[in-house]
Amino acid sequence: MNAALSARSRPIGVFDSGVGGLTVLKALRLAMPWEDFIYLGDTARLPYGTKSAQSVVRYSLQCAAALVGRDIRCLVVACNTASATSLEALRAQYPALPVIGVIEPGAAAAVAASASQHIAVIATEGTINGGAYESAIQRANPGARITSRACSLFVAMAEEGWTSGPIAQAVARRYLEPIFLREGAPDTLVLGCTHFPVLVEAITAVLPRSIRVVDSALTTAAAVAAHLHGGAAADVHGGPAGTVSWLATDGAARFARVGSAFLGQALSADDVQLIDL
Repeated sequence: MNAALSARSRPIGVFDSGVGGLTVLKALRLAMPWEDFIYLGDTARLPYGTKSAQSVVRYSLQCAAALVGRDIRCLVVACNTASATSLEALRAQYPALPVIGVIEPGAAAAVAASASQHIAVIATEGTINGGAYESAIQRANPGARITSRACSLFVAMAEEGWTSGPIAQAVARRYLEPIFLREGAPDTLVLGCTHFPVLVEAITAVLPRSIRVVDSALTTAAAVAAHLHGGAAADVHGGPAGTVSWLATDGAARFARVGSAFLGQALSADDVQLIDL
């Protein structure tokens, strides 16, 4: 049997504090359309970015336990805050399970993309203050220069659907022009929050054309594909498309409404199973 088809017997688990991680799921499905996925949004306790590190580790372990109980073969931490705080604890708890976060793949891709090794990172305030991307980039290249900016308003805009047009571009300009419209500006921008890829049209509209934009959702999907399939691309797939099971801890209707915009396809509240952690 084709290895890709036999892998469908066990799904890939993906969790986030809410719907932002759906950008990662979308990228994963594009990279590996034959795979089955279980997505868990911990919507009862979002956002993770305002919580203590100890709380985020506890929440992450609980999300992982719910997914491991459904016999997953790989765990994707589709949340920057959880990736920054919880990977070590998750890997210690499940040593035989591949656990992949969003920060390391994005950092590695930025270092590979940047000619000047001056890299800008935009993320939520919690992620920026924690320094996770800065640390990951400097592990990949100790000589890299990093300029960071918290762009927390982007999260609310993404969830409201204000992802393009004059308002979105005005906010993007206010955040990004001080970084890029100056001498010695970075040549690469990391989208360090899983909400931000849905705003990429507005973001790129205000950037110089020479800036390379690194989407951590796409780089994470590539890392997962490389780990599970040696980098196998979608064109090797020879069987039926995989399925997605949807789990949330609160607000199935809102999860479906906002999630539809992130996925680019309709999601029904009836398809979302509410669970307790």
